[in-house]
Amino acid sequence: MFAVFIVACVISITAFAGAPKPDIPKGKGDQCVEDTDYMRKNHMELILHQRDETMYRGIRSKKHSLKECIECHAVNDNSGQPVSHLDSKHFCVQCHEYASVSIDCFDCHASKPRAKKAGQSL
Repeated sequence: MFAVFIVACVISITAFAGAPKPDIPKGKGDQCVEDTDYMRKNHMELILHQRDETMYRGIRSKKHSLKECIECHAVNDNSGQPVSHLDSKHFCVQCHEYASVSIDCFDCHASKPRAKKAGQSL
């Protein structure tokens, strides 16, 4: 029985090691507001800090706002329209599905940029 367990573990590890990495789309800007590696590891802390600053202190800045992240990292479908978090091509979904991490941000927040009206800047 122990041998079966070991074989199952080895097969699982080998299968996971060969899993393809997510194809992460590049953002629209020249560079992110923070270093890419830093953002990969700490984006949730930045988002939570931004939430606390806005909700509890009334400080609303753009640098680490979820809205700005969505604006920069929106992924378009074949018709050129931004996809929502329900689409596996969505920027956030790419990594979160790979890492088996659920996203609850979009239960309340928009997962794609608002459509701009003629002559309007967001």
